[in-house]
Amino acid sequence: MMTSAEIRKKFLDFFVSKGHTIVPSAPIVVKNDPTLKFTNAGMNQFKDYFLGNKKSPHARVADTQKCLRVSGKHNDLEEVGVDTYHHTMFEMLGNWSFGDPANPAAGYFKKEAIAWSWELLTAVYDIPEDRMYVTVFEGDEANKLPRDTEAYEEWKKWIAPKRILLGSKKDNFWEMGDTGPCGPCTEIHVDCRSDAERDAVAGATLVNNDHPQVIEIWNNVFIQFNRLKDGSLQPLPAKHVDTGMGLERLVRVMQGKHSNYDTDLFTGTIARVEAIVGKKYSAGDGIQDVAFRVLADHLRAISFTIADGQLPSNTEAGYVIRRILRRAVRYYYSYLDYKKPLLFQLVPLLAAQFKTVFPELDQQADFVAKVVREEEEAFLRTLEKGLRRMDDLMSALRGSAAKLLPGSAAFELYDTYGFPIDLTGLIARENGFTVDQPGFEAEMQKQKDRSRAATAIDTEDWMVLVDNPLVEFVGYEMLETNTQIVKYRKIKAKGKESWQLVLEATPFYAESGGQVGDTGILHSNGEMISVLDTRKEHDLIVHFTDKLPSDPEAPLIATVDRSKRKATEVHHSATHLLHAALRKVLGTHVAQKGSLVNAGELRFDFSHFAKTTEEELSAVEALVNEKIRENIPVVIRQMPKDEALKLGAMALFGEKYGDVVRVVIIDPDYSVELCGGTHVGATGELGYFKIRHEGAVAAGVRRIEAVSGPAAEAFLSEQFIQLRAVREALKNPPELSRAAETLVAENAELKKKLEKAEAKQLAQLRQQLLTQVQTVGGVAFIGEVVEVGSVDALKKLCFDLKSGLAMLPNTPLFLAVLAANIEGKAAVALLVDEQLVATRQLEAPAIIKQHVAPLIKGGGGGQKTLATAGGQDTSHLAEVIAAVRNLLAAK
Repeated sequence: MMTSAEIRKKFLDFFVSKGHTIVPSAPIVVKNDPTLKFTNAGMNQFKDYFLGNKKSPHARVADTQKCLRVSGKHNDLEEVGVDTYHHTMFEMLGNWSFGDPANPAAGYFKKEAIAWSWELLTAVYDIPEDRMYVTVFEGDEANKLPRDTEAYEEWKKWIAPKRILLGSKKDNFWEMGDTGPCGPCTEIHVDCRSDAERDAVAGATLVNNDHPQVIEIWNNVFIQFNRLKDGSLQPLPAKHVDTGMGLERLVRVMQGKHSNYDTDLFTGTIARVEAIVGKKYSAGDGIQDVAFRVLADHLRAISFTIADGQLPSNTEAGYVIRRILRRAVRYYYSYLDYKKPLLFQLVPLLAAQFKTVFPELDQQADFVAKVVREEEEAFLRTLEKGLRRMDDLMSALRGSAAKLLPGSAAFELYDTYGFPIDLTGLIARENGFTVDQPGFEAEMQKQKDRSRAATAIDTEDWMVLVDNPLVEFVGYEMLETNTQIVKYRKIKAKGKESWQLVLEATPFYAESGGQVGDTGILHSNGEMISVLDTRKEHDLIVHFTDKLPSDPEAPLIATVDRSKRKATEVHHSATHLLHAALRKVLGTHVAQKGSLVNAGELRFDFSHFAKTTEEELSAVEALVNEKIRENIPVVIRQMPKDEALKLGAMALFGEKYGDVVRVVIIDPDYSVELCGGTHVGATGELGYFKIRHEGAVAAGVRRIEAVSGPAAEAFLSEQFIQLRAVREALKNPPELSRAAETLVAENAELKKKLEKAEAKQLAQLRQQLLTQVQTVGGVAFIGEVVEVGSVDALKKLCFDLKSGLAMLPNTPLFLAVLAANIEGKAAVALLVDEQLVATRQLEAPAIIKQHVAPLIKGGGGGQKTLATAGGQDTSHLAEVIAAVRNLLAAK
């Protein structure tokens, strides 16, 4: 039986024999593509070739690509671990042909793709022919798409016609998105059932019907059309082949297993989990076995994504990873009865397993494990409380017929306890409940979300002015050039129109590698068009403007803002010096984890597991400034990537590099990095370097914020102005630090005395107020305007009344409202008995909102039994007391 490593190798070797070049996997984290957060298909890294933005250096390539899918067709997160074949992270084997009308023979199309698919599966992998079915596109009249008879005729050469099935547009027509390249596809399915099962039910009836043992393993896409925004299709001049075969499913077939998780891709991880938790995996459908599969799957998604540069966070791509991790934690916590961090213990095993295929994880195993462990520990701290809260919510609803968990409750679990909505949904389903998804989304709508904002952008089709232009970046050599617009499009966002322009030649640097995009001016027939930003979209350099030239076809002069570019270059070169200094002072484990370079500052994130000391930061700063004073020439060379790596160049994890790379050398013994950004000519141009701040931003990741050049001068000048002001305020003491320490000590002592006096005052007020209890509507009521020094004191006084009121005879229901004028601002605190909340629906936040806030021209809120408010109008405090009292009387 072949191992998974052998199966992967035979695929790549086969296509090498067919004239293909093997290319490495792209990072799982996508950059320069606004439509994707993660690589979700093998074709992602080749989109520029399909879109015509760039020509492939190789007509035929093959690879194995790391992919991540958490939603979409057959990839719903809730199915992962439950069945035998769904995954979050998976490997996609692929072979590709990039058509070239000028040299069609270099590539291939349907004939070769189909013949080679059959040859590999039958002659190399020895999969029985009578277990395979293929599908071809049946056509679609509504979209005026014909049946793919060409693919059908090619398949007839290799397989019996009864095994060639017609597929719908949903299953057999591939589209990159709403617009763009698309085309028919042919799928290959394998029937893994027993002979008896196959005799009883024909496999042809189970294809594309979600049968767990009749599965698709390979899809050959024939990209031959371009879909426009109006839905129409244009034939592409260059036709491409795009294939994808899931390694996990292929290995399952080859190893004769009924589940992907029973293959050697996962059994090592599952065995390690068994050893850690002391439980056995029986490959069944029970929740304990589901937990084993969830851990084996989710570990891969989490680890590879972190290794490629995406840290868990509360936004966008980072939240996807946090969501997957928390789902895994909940499974081992609840169903494997393991209450400590577990996933991080598995990272070394996974790194070793994929060391020769995806070495980036092995090279960062300690860092990835550190990040995963801290994420696990953080979630475990709140998980138990969250589960108890969910039990309480469901208990309160068990008598209801609908068994619907309100959206507000789901949002509370998300916002307070860190429960992703799909985790809440999973727990709800296990207990016979459903979640009010629209209600949850309505709550989420209140929070600003960049990804949701992005979906509000309406982008029109490109208007092409020049066919097949030579689009190039000339900004390394010049900051002004004569050029023209080759294509443009209009975009609408938040009711405003703007434009995106692509120029034939441009000096504008597009945001990349942490360096912000250039701004500047386009001069056109007397018009001045402001370039507000420059970004990359796939391999295009896109210029963002607020208007379009009156004549888009007229010649242009493109001019970059020189001062901004220069200041940005200073900070980019300073970043390289900083990176090298950190590695020399802290150790070679330091690796870049994020960067921002603009005209005003630099921000550098790096891997390091301890707080950086003041001595270490001083040493880093001194080393950078030493290199600045040496006025080292900044040498930039183009060279083959392998040669650059031999030279010692640092490549960033999560970046995709070509065969030829740009190398920035600042002393071969100090700093050699692969970098596409712009830089100064010599380090002396940086003038001075100063670290402004250092701190932690994530598990195992720290951030330095610094300035160099004119920005450093401005920063130091500002600091000296502040220092002078402090000296003058302290009467110019001879020893400033000692004077400041004395002042702080005196302040602390005065604060203690003030707190002691305030506590005594509050105790006296409390006793006085307890003698003024009135009975209103059967409720013990206290309402007074009092004199206190702070809002916190008012709130504490109100809260302290609770114990006193509870000691009154017969422990009556109670309500207290206190108001105060604090430094000219109105402040109100409201205490409500829990039974009043339950029996009379008198909730403190509602009373504040409806009856208090309007009177004091302010707002507030809090818990159901204790809330506060603040406002601008202090003239109606007595009316506030009366309004609350009347509310009780009315009830």
